[in-house]
Amino acid sequence: EAVITACAIKCLQGNIQCKLWPRNEDDIAESRRRGLDLDQVLTIDDLVKGDNVFFAATGVTDGDFLKGVRYEGREIRTSSMVMRSKSGTIRFVDSIHMPKKLSELSKMSGIEYSTV
Repeated sequence: EAVITACAIKCLQGNIQCKLWPRNEDDIAESRRRGLDLDQVLTIDDLVKGDNVFFAATGVTDGDFLKGVRYEGREIRTSSMVMRSKSGTIRFVDSIHMPKKLSELSKMSGIEYSTV
């Protein structure tokens, strides 16, 4: 979760600091096995290497930031946002998906697209 958050924050030229937070003894043992320091404060550059980071999000349910998936007649509408750290670009994308086309694409590609 911290890495995904750090990607979004890096695209917005922000900063974040965090620590690993093991959920249980198994996580602690795995962290030790990997040589991770549970007391280390991780910076945004520890979490996200490089300066060409992309972040994308699509609303599933309605929220303050993005609309959720909407079924309107024979169309499915989605609202998304895409950001790139290198250019500072933020795009908002409203998409219209055609269930019939998704079904045809699914048959060709073998990828199942849900249209429920």
